[in-house]
Amino acid sequence: MKKEFNLKVLLILSLGHLVVDIYQGALPATLPFIKDKLDLSYALTGLILMAANLTSSVLQPVFGYFSDRKAIPILLPMGLLAAGIGFSLIMLPAHFPLVLLLVVISGLGVASYHPEGYKTAHFFTGERSATGMSIFSVGGNLGFSIGPILALSIIEYLGFPSLPLIIVPSLLCTAIILYYRSTVAVPFVAHAEAMKKTETRTTTASYVALSMVILIVIMRSWTQMGLVAYIPFYYINFLKGNPLFAGKLVSVFLVCGAVGTLIGAPFADRWGHRFFVRLSMLLSTVTLPAFFLPVVQNSILIFFVLGLQGMLLVSSFSVTIVMAQKLLPHKLGIASGLLVGFAIGTGGIGVTLLGLVADHFGVPAAFHSIMIIPFMGFIISLLLRYNE
Repeated sequence: MKKEFNLKVLLILSLGHLVVDIYQGALPATLPFIKDKLDLSYALTGLILMAANLTSSVLQPVFGYFSDRKAIPILLPMGLLAAGIGFSLIMLPAHFPLVLLLVVISGLGVASYHPEGYKTAHFFTGERSATGMSIFSVGGNLGFSIGPILALSIIEYLGFPSLPLIIVPSLLCTAIILYYRSTVAVPFVAHAEAMKKTETRTTTASYVALSMVILIVIMRSWTQMGLVAYIPFYYINFLKGNPLFAGKLVSVFLVCGAVGTLIGAPFADRWGHRFFVRLSMLLSTVTLPAFFLPVVQNSILIFFVLGLQGMLLVSSFSVTIVMAQKLLPHKLGIASGLLVGFAIGTGGIGVTLLGLVADHFGVPAAFHSIMIIPFMGFIISLLLRYNE
């Protein structure tokens, strides 16, 4: 069965991706309010975030494994509901274990949606695989950016007890997915054909190439998460800038990253996936030092530089997922889970190492060390062997 490009299905899946990642992105922004309400230590507050990252990211390959054994379209609406219900209720419990349980439920919802969503999107991208996948991927990029704004707006204008209102996008999108369930489901024939490929043994070269793609994504994610975490610290604590201005810088970086996902994919389809990944990591390495120029830090140019950095760095987001799926064509769910869950989650954990650098040598040293990371990704990409 030949794959055909289906914009309608990709947009529906992308909307679900946007909504489910709203809750993933909103959690860090609400942690200060949870900490104050329960009088938690920083260690316990950090445990909440660790539990969220473990369940929402690292466990994605597990859901991908079961998704590969059999098409499980119910994971899409169930994931949306679980993500929304778990997060929207975290302000209710007065005890830490119950809050942790709700965070885990939300995280499992996020983890279950992604592999099934990426696998389903694969069957509707047609010949423009990176372009089609970018439409699905950009939903998550936008959702992660919208999450903090939506959660904090509800808390600021209506109060923390009104946080359950954030479940509305989850309920609406779940209804849409269920209404179009027969359209959105993986085509039975296509899935059956994909499963037949399990009889073909994956070569050692494919596993080596996949490992290198994962390493590149870890470097990219480490760079992205490091910038998101340390732009505020650097701008507020070191440059003594306005906190609201620092927040705007992060937002510009994230939104431009989402734009880069859409813009970059058609070029990747035209120029070749491996070449585009190399180009993305190289240009990210070259442009990042511009942030530290005084003429940039003291002018509106800082928005342009960070926006350009976000576009270049994240432009390969959907491309690397397509590469992983082509390397493991009979394990689409696992491939997606490894890239979107494990690799990105591991890259986020790398931010902890930046924290150690900041503690011992200061925030500027941590920020400067980020410049090395995309270069490491570029070097790995030069060693990658991948057939288009």
